[in-house]
Amino acid sequence: MNQRKPRLAAGEPYPLERLFGTVVSPLESFLRRATAGGIVLVATTLLTLGIANSSLGAPFAHFWELGAGLSFGSWGLEQSLHHWVNDGLMALFFLVVGLELKREVLVGELSSLKDAALPVFAALGGMLIPALTYLWLNPHAPQLRGWGIPMATDIAFAIGILVLLASRVPRALTVFLMALAIADDLGAVLVIALFYTDALDQAALLNAALVLGLLILLNRGGVRQRLAYSVLGVLLWYFTLRSGIHATLAGVLLAFTIPARPRHTPHQFDARVSQLLAAFRAHRDDPNTASDLLTSHDMGTIAASLEHDAKAVQSPLQRTEHGLGAPVAFVILPLFALANAGIDFRGTDLAASLGHSITLGIALGLVLGKFVGIGGFSWLAVRLGIARLPHGVSWPLLFGAAWLGGIGFTMSLFISQLAFKDPAQLEFAKIGILLGSALAAVVGLAWLLLCTRGRRRDQ
Repeated sequence: MNQRKPRLAAGEPYPLERLFGTVVSPLESFLRRATAGGIVLVATTLLTLGIANSSLGAPFAHFWELGAGLSFGSWGLEQSLHHWVNDGLMALFFLVVGLELKREVLVGELSSLKDAALPVFAALGGMLIPALTYLWLNPHAPQLRGWGIPMATDIAFAIGILVLLASRVPRALTVFLMALAIADDLGAVLVIALFYTDALDQAALLNAALVLGLLILLNRGGVRQRLAYSVLGVLLWYFTLRSGIHATLAGVLLAFTIPARPRHTPHQFDARVSQLLAAFRAHRDDPNTASDLLTSHDMGTIAASLEHDAKAVQSPLQRTEHGLGAPVAFVILPLFALANAGIDFRGTDLAASLGHSITLGIALGLVLGKFVGIGGFSWLAVRLGIARLPHGVSWPLLFGAAWLGGIGFTMSLFISQLAFKDPAQLEFAKIGILLGSALAAVVGLAWLLLCTRGRRRDQ
């Protein structure tokens, strides 16, 4: 009599699962690397430039100008795909920026005056000197509207390069640059709100303020359901868009209202997990009950409770930041690059473009302005006794981080879209951003390699 072949033992992978794992696991490993987001963004930018300078350039540019919208009865909202990316999806990027800012202010490098002094001073210099450098070369309208472009630091690119040197540089240098970039992002957000806002719609602005007030009430009332914040966040984004203030600022405002305290403390979570695990083991070891979650309702309920309590010990801020991190890095920012980084060099007088005051102002602001501003203000803060160098960080290493601060890709491109409506001026700005960011990255990497030659971080 033929015996039926036994099924796979519990926990043993199925053949297709093993095959699928060999394909997906390396991809998962890559996506978990700190440099992965920067690598994907660089690759997308190069792809966009390649498309823009090929026969697909014109239809590709036309694609982003296609209209898309929503309508319900007499209400409707329609924008180009380009604007949906810049005004809509990028609001999620600013939400993540806001969550990072809030976390750093509460428990991170910006949580005390002593810890925050050096990166904040460095960020201040890294915004002021590049802006003055640009204005020195572009003192008249309409070019002067671009003064905010070289003020930004791209945290993904800058930190990604430092991570490549992780075995050579002290961790404190990475923390310093990250805190600087976060403070820099806050400055960029304020610049956008104060100087790149057109005429205001008072009624929409009032509605946005009311929604923001309701979000604050939810926070103060201890509401931690993310669905409530998501729904009101969409309303806040809509009214901010209608008000004339750039809609992406709604992301930062929403981030500041998302609770940072979890429902359960670690001690409560530990006690609850111990109680649930004891009940789970009792059901598992009871010979009179089913020992499989598929057939045991009680064990399934306990497992669901464990999942619920594991979420409750994490704050909504943590869960939102972790949940949005990968989509922002691997979907939204690459889409932003596809929609904004295309420059058609064919038929362009490259020498004239490189010599234009807008291009020079942005490139010099990002490379020299950032280096002088970050390095100079850091030195001044330490000299005056306001701040101190992080442990293990020498001045040559800090100056290397100052060069990397000139990588201003994402936020600089974003501000350029607000500063210039003339396509020619926008092209000059893009060239300046790409040139300045590339030079800052190369010089910063070479500088740090020379400073750390033959050295490892634990030395």
